[in-house]
Amino acid sequence: MKRVLLLLTLAVVVVLPFTLRPKGTPLGTANDTVVIITPHNEAIRYEYARGFGEWYRAKTGRTVAIDWRIVGGTSEIARFLEGEYTTSFQNYWTRQLGKPWSAEVQGSFQLPRLPASATTQAQEARAAFLSSDVGCGIDIFFGGGTYDLERQAQAGRLVSSGLPQLHPEWFTADTIPEYFGGERYWHPQGLWIGTVLSSYGIIFNRDALKRLGFSNPPTQWDDLADPRFFGEIGLADPTKSSSVAKAFENILQQQMQKKLHVFTREQPNAPPAEIQAAAVREGWAAGLRLLQLIGANARYFTDSSQKPPIDVAAGNCAAGLCIDFYGRQQQEAVRRRGAGDRIGYVSPAGGAVASVDPIGLLRGTKNRAASVAFIEYSLSMEGQKLWNFKVGAPGGPTRLVLRRIPVRRDFYTHTEWHAWRSDPEETPFEQVDPLIYREAWTGKIFREMAFIVRIMCEDTHTELRSAWRAIIAAPEPAKSRALAVLQDLSAVTYERTNQEIRARLNSKNKVEEVRAAQELAAVFRTNYRRAEAIATSQAAPSP
Repeated sequence: MKRVLLLLTLAVVVVLPFTLRPKGTPLGTANDTVVIITPHNEAIRYEYARGFGEWYRAKTGRTVAIDWRIVGGTSEIARFLEGEYTTSFQNYWTRQLGKPWSAEVQGSFQLPRLPASATTQAQEARAAFLSSDVGCGIDIFFGGGTYDLERQAQAGRLVSSGLPQLHPEWFTADTIPEYFGGERYWHPQGLWIGTVLSSYGIIFNRDALKRLGFSNPPTQWDDLADPRFFGEIGLADPTKSSSVAKAFENILQQQMQKKLHVFTREQPNAPPAEIQAAAVREGWAAGLRLLQLIGANARYFTDSSQKPPIDVAAGNCAAGLCIDFYGRQQQEAVRRRGAGDRIGYVSPAGGAVASVDPIGLLRGTKNRAASVAFIEYSLSMEGQKLWNFKVGAPGGPTRLVLRRIPVRRDFYTHTEWHAWRSDPEETPFEQVDPLIYREAWTGKIFREMAFIVRIMCEDTHTELRSAWRAIIAAPEPAKSRALAVLQDLSAVTYERTNQEIRARLNSKNKVEEVRAAQELAAVFRTNYRRAEAIATSQAAPSP
């Protein structure tokens, strides 16, 4: 009997994926094929394959099949592409050009900028790659963030699709602006183009909020520092999740922008450069202190950015930080199960930028015409409707609502579509006092920021939680004195982060990063223990 059950289980495991595979034009029977590598989920893959197939047939009279390549998230995709292009270029360099392969060639042909000391061979390798049609067997990189696609562009793995020349009317301030809110929406040479917007925010469980005594859901990042959230917030490690790190960066930038507004109003005659420097410096400190309290309220820090939304939906956490579509997808899943509006999601007004998920044509494509057509479809109004139309709406998805935010600005001018949209309240181009991302403020220390937050909140979480619990329960004036010690950030000021911490994290001696982590953790643990002692009226002497 056990053997029969085992065989039945094995049959289900083998057959079920084929049974559930989306119906469409089978590979090998279509007139054309497009090979796409993507981190997008199955719902997006199904709807775009179906929608593109219908659009392509109406436009060309030919059938097309999508050959999806799924290797993991964007970091796994980046590693995969680098390896495939290395193998392909080695074959081109040695067999077609008849030149010897070396570690120098391998290390230079994909470098965005060769050092001034680069040898002639390194320069020749880079030039040969950029002028070649070397491919990796894949046509399109679809999804990920601007950071991911920009790295591919700099390496030389992306080529222009020609869409800016084919549809110049799309690349205007009224349709797809080059910049918005400080974020770039398309590459100046058309190497990548944003297809959909992504933002960051708070997912929350209304039942859990009621249990904790909240009458209103959180609307701003500051709300997550409320002591009632102690042990109720789900967070991801910012050094493991780029989306959560970006959300943390948004929190810091919002505090800097607030300080800039205040200082400009209070000191109208002061030099702008001085005002900005002060706003950045003090906003950095204010942002880190806010992140510290949010971290003190955290139930956990996880390696997976998908876990907090799932746990909030299940009621294991009252709230969590996440990228917008994770929040909306969990909200939608709960609705489908008949639980109504128990789960909510909000992107804090003025506290989250809208960046793009781009698409790019890979070097060496063997299916250029059909691949360019796919990119064209993704940017057409037909392709944009899939992101935010309801299931069954004219031109919308047929299986699952995607609940993503289209990149085309003119999409939102169609008021007649309001009833067909899954998120009609989302109008990303009409925010009042939006957050303006300024790369010069935190872009160069993005990695350092994530490192500091990890040490400050995650590596020392036991001591931080214990101190925060004591501070919450303490009376005044012990509460204020203890909080001041807890939030002593003199070891991670904006200046020290830009100089000392940045230098140590970028040292060729990787042991420096480990030492920096140990030293900072020791500083924070000492502060947290002192703060707890003060809060419980057992003040420890100053070191």
